[in-house]
Amino acid sequence: MRFKRHMKLEYGLKQIDTAPLVNVVFLLFIFFVLSSIFLVEPGIRIDLPRAITGEALNYENIEVSISSENTAYAFGRPLTVQELKNLLKAAAKRNQSLLIKADRRASLGRVVEIWDMARDSGIAQLNIATNQE
Repeated sequence: MRFKRHMKLEYGLKQIDTAPLVNVVFLLFIFFVLSSIFLVEPGIRIDLPRAITGEALNYENIEVSISSENTAYAFGRPLTVQELKNLLKAAAKRNQSLLIKADRRASLGRVVEIWDMARDSGIAQLNIATNQE
């Protein structure tokens, strides 16, 4: 059986039209861009206050977030006052520090309340998170 060594494109067509390929790639690109916009990341929306003199922390902290509605969160879930006290006592036993991430619209009274709870629990190092922008 003899096979042809060189195949010729049909009827003298010397090149392949790439316009349909470009169209398909462009449509796929638009599909993935638009579908990624609608992905919602779970979490707590905190708008940190800005500070010029902020410093980066290099050690492990217990993070307590305070939303604009004055709700305290830790590990992504809301905390009651008793749960917060228990968390702070456990952190004090492990000699960890506390990082408070308070929204700029959160009540200063709520931040001071959590600060006092941490001091009563025996936490020595307290920090407040800020943005340096």
